[in-house]
Amino acid sequence: MSLLEITDLAVHFDTEDGLVQAVRDISLTLEEGEILALCGESGCGKSVTAMSVPRLLPPGTTKLSGSIRLDGRELTTLPEPELRKVRGKDVSVVFQEPMTSLNPSFTVGYQIAEVLRRHEKLSRRAAMDRAVELLELVGIPAPRRRVKEYPHQLSGGMRQRVMIAIAVACSPRVLIADEPTTALDVTIQAGVLDVFRDLRDRLGTAIILITHDLGVVADIADRAVVMYAGRAVEQAPVAELFARPRHPYTLGLMKALPSAAVNGRLAEIPGMVPSPMSDPDECAFRARCPRAQDDCATSRPPLVRQAAGHLAACFHPGEQP
Repeated sequence: MSLLEITDLAVHFDTEDGLVQAVRDISLTLEEGEILALCGESGCGKSVTAMSVPRLLPPGTTKLSGSIRLDGRELTTLPEPELRKVRGKDVSVVFQEPMTSLNPSFTVGYQIAEVLRRHEKLSRRAAMDRAVELLELVGIPAPRRRVKEYPHQLSGGMRQRVMIAIAVACSPRVLIADEPTTALDVTIQAGVLDVFRDLRDRLGTAIILITHDLGVVADIADRAVVMYAGRAVEQAPVAELFARPRHPYTLGLMKALPSAAVNGRLAEIPGMVPSPMSDPDECAFRARCPRAQDDCATSRPPLVRQAAGHLAACFHPGEQP
């Protein structure tokens, strides 16, 4: 049994314009100590898929179907009081923008200690001592001084590390990192990724990394799921994915990567991700695909095995565009 098993997950949002299907029939697994990357363009359903695990989607307008099992325990039907015990303890989240996720009215030490007091029932003093240890764990210098500071007194990289400290305070089984390196310079980005590696090695935490940066995927992930229009279009171990990409969308993303060998304009994928309100019975990538043929307009390609551990949803897969 995998640590986390997601089966046939579908997520709908009830909006004023009608029912929007943001995620469509996603199935994936996460093993203990594994770093799994969800990648693709904005609007492909990466964050919605990940936030479905701790059920951090708007409760009044979200319709969720399928199965999400953590260590065999079904989370989709878990009552809210029980779910609150899972959030922050078994499943934690590092949100994309720490300045809007951290409370500006409280010190960072107080915000870390709050998680420990809620889930671990530590005393105020013991929780604050543990907060100092956690800041040291994520690489923040002078942690005893930093616990008394407010978020606005820290740099962007330090705030992101504080978010990581909060997320790992209770040694969660699964850590969800939602584009944790966005807006950070490359030096700070490398430091944050090193923190994730260290946490995985020290605590055995499994990590779901949401990103559109394939450089980050190649650097840190063990396995990757490429998403497009709410569906998984390719899944493979990272080394296999970069060596032999099979789906035209994955190939397009890789060709768009900056390279010292590329002179002039970068390659791009023409067109845009289709609206989540439309779900025609055809390949969603057909209008943008250089390989599209008549059969791509008649049905939706299933996610099928291309090689050991390598799946792709394409009628005409291959390693060349």
